[in-house]
Amino acid sequence: MRASGPEVDADAVLAARLATQRLTGPPADGPVQVVRELLAVQAQDAPLAQAMVALRCDGTAADVAAAVARGEIIRTHVLRPTWHYVAAADLRGLLQLTSPRVESGMASRHRQLDLDDGRLDSALEVVLARLEGGHATRNQLGDALAEAGILDRDDAVFGQRVGHVLLVGELRALICSAPQAGAEHRYAPAEKVLPPAGPLDREQVLDDLVGRFVASHGPVALSDLQRWAKVTLTDARAALRRLDDVVRIEVDGEELWHRPGSALAETRPRRAWLLSVFDEAFLSYRTVGWRRSPGNPDGPDERRFAQSGGGPVLCDGRDVGGWRRRWDHGRPRIEANLDPDLSSSARGAVDEAVRRLLAAIGAEAV
Repeated sequence: MRASGPEVDADAVLAARLATQRLTGPPADGPVQVVRELLAVQAQDAPLAQAMVALRCDGTAADVAAAVARGEIIRTHVLRPTWHYVAAADLRGLLQLTSPRVESGMASRHRQLDLDDGRLDSALEVVLARLEGGHATRNQLGDALAEAGILDRDDAVFGQRVGHVLLVGELRALICSAPQAGAEHRYAPAEKVLPPAGPLDREQVLDDLVGRFVASHGPVALSDLQRWAKVTLTDARAALRRLDDVVRIEVDGEELWHRPGSALAETRPRRAWLLSVFDEAFLSYRTVGWRRSPGNPDGPDERRFAQSGGGPVLCDGRDVGGWRRRWDHGRPRIEANLDPDLSSSARGAVDEAVRRLLAAIGAEAV
């Protein structure tokens, strides 16, 4: 870690993040580069996550879906018990760092579900045996677990138990999403999908993750890194000390870190963005986050996170409202609820952002 840089203001930090995350910086060379740079992209709403990736490479959601279908991008559980897109080449290394803490965080729920280590191990043996016969859906793997007598289909929590068995299998790098054929999610043995990897040195993997996170999300606070990557503060500080191209800056009295050599310049100046509530540029930061405009009519973030198919409207460095994806005869339509005091020029910038989002989804304005 190099010596501290100058103090900068919050608006400069927000602008730098948009450029570094390739929202105003140069577009990435395709979906895989976007996901590799961001390390993991939250994807419980897969179509919207695909659009957020597409915005960063001037592509479409169909381009992202094609990379998932080819197995270049994996939809799996890696940072917490929710879906993420991760590049196949990165998944083993990420899991080495994150899976122990994620799995230990589920211990209480596993006790409630009566899923002790022995039962989980037996269940995963059945899952792997079933997958040797070909890719399978969650329902098909649940059938195999019931037929083997590991789980009882008549239990009220049967579906939850199946879900947790598969989640643990993903966290242990035993199974992962198969290249897609159709809309239904399927699983495959990880060794048949992921690139082979030799022994991974934990310190090297940690330094790589921390360095890449700072490069693609910076400027970031230590707490942002810890919360995102599920690493300890001790590990995060140690990695930052070992990285000689990371610089510390101060913003409103807060310490942030960035990698000047990896920062991207703003090449696509745009005033407004419609982002998913789970987008990396919105969700990743608790320090120096997006400030709400006084007249923002959208609900609190807690309510936003409980919804899917929408998120914040950002304009001129402020959170000025919310948007939702609706459907009109099978075609997507965007509804925006904006600060009534927004200027006409700002509203024009939001209209342009709506058009960009629809293009990324692969639709025209309705």
